[in-house]
Amino acid sequence: MNRIATTFGNSHIVIEAGSPQPDATTIVERKGLGHPDTLADHLAERLSQAYSRYTVQHFGAVLHHNFDKLALLGGASEVRYGGGQMTSPVRVLVNGRAAPMCGGETIPVTEIVEAEVTEFFAERLPEVSGHLDIDFNITSNSSPGAVLTGDDVPDRTRWFNPRSIEDLRERRVRLSNDTSLGTGWAPENPFETFVRDLVDHFSGESDFTRSHAWCGTDVKLMGYWDGQSADVVLCVPQKSRHVASRAEYVRNTESVLAECYRLAGIALPGAETRFCLNARDVPEEDELYLTYTGSSIESGDEGVVGRGNRVNGLITPLRPMNLEGASGKNPVYHVGKLYNIAAIRLARRLHEATGKHAEVHLVSTTGQRLDQPWRVLVRLTGQDVETDKVQALVTEALDGFPALTDELVQDGIVLS
Repeated sequence: MNRIATTFGNSHIVIEAGSPQPDATTIVERKGLGHPDTLADHLAERLSQAYSRYTVQHFGAVLHHNFDKLALLGGASEVRYGGGQMTSPVRVLVNGRAAPMCGGETIPVTEIVEAEVTEFFAERLPEVSGHLDIDFNITSNSSPGAVLTGDDVPDRTRWFNPRSIEDLRERRVRLSNDTSLGTGWAPENPFETFVRDLVDHFSGESDFTRSHAWCGTDVKLMGYWDGQSADVVLCVPQKSRHVASRAEYVRNTESVLAECYRLAGIALPGAETRFCLNARDVPEEDELYLTYTGSSIESGDEGVVGRGNRVNGLITPLRPMNLEGASGKNPVYHVGKLYNIAAIRLARRLHEATGKHAEVHLVSTTGQRLDQPWRVLVRLTGQDVETDKVQALVTEALDGFPALTDELVQDGIVLS
């Protein structure tokens, strides 16, 4: 393995060429759109986007906030063949911080959050939208480090209560908010792509879900691949009001399995693929993955930001990954969001440029310039590496954070 070390500003960059090729054995998990953890991730990100857009429109800058500790507490429901109902609401714990005003002008934080939560569930789980209990736990407390030495107010205490946007330190220089890391790799192998596509096929908009109204969105898949054959454990819920009987439920599961084998034949030609669907079902006892809403959030399950899919949409324990909950973080300087997105995009660019497997790790030090990570580690399986070209791609990625912030705020990148 060829190892090249260099520096860029305050960053230490290491490029390792000839790194081992990832093993064919793959374990991969993905949670669908209706899974409580995915709901928590996507809702937290929507709150960050809505708050950011409001403050950019009214003040010209993204004010300090974070909604990345949001949690959902499942409600209760009654499920019957051909019907059902919610009997207890889903609690939405909006935990985090947000500047409540700027320059004496109040920001309607509660109204912004309430509108987004209501609209989100109306789109994602309409049956739940009328059964929500929103718990606001939003503060504007400053981070540690504001030491009082006299009558002056430390600048840090104004970050969440700015007199104007000039009180925002990132208007002068963007510094990392935390000591953390971002991780990315490319390319996906065919099985990882299949897992992503299959979960999206059953939990999102597809010809199958449009023609099968009973198909719920709380889909979850765990897969094992050895390079030649695959074993898949898949959960696909059914909506009770569209299922008239046990026999109908069983017929629906057969149609799901038939669709699985059809898609596997296209995506993994020549491979032996085995599926286990709704493994906990006991049909003779009417213990089934039958739900009123299509999601287990209706019946006691919980969802928490950061417990679901990683930023690339997959959970891959045999691949490099980290545990950052990126959704809901401030898009200006929170490295847990920005470094993960940048690392994934950089790895894809390196793969495109070299034709080989690429792995990227960006490691921050709190208070250091955002565009100068403490450590940058690039691993490439190719032996012949054009160092100057790799460094240029790294520099391009690090210079792109202001544009990435704008993209997150305006376009709304869907994380996970």
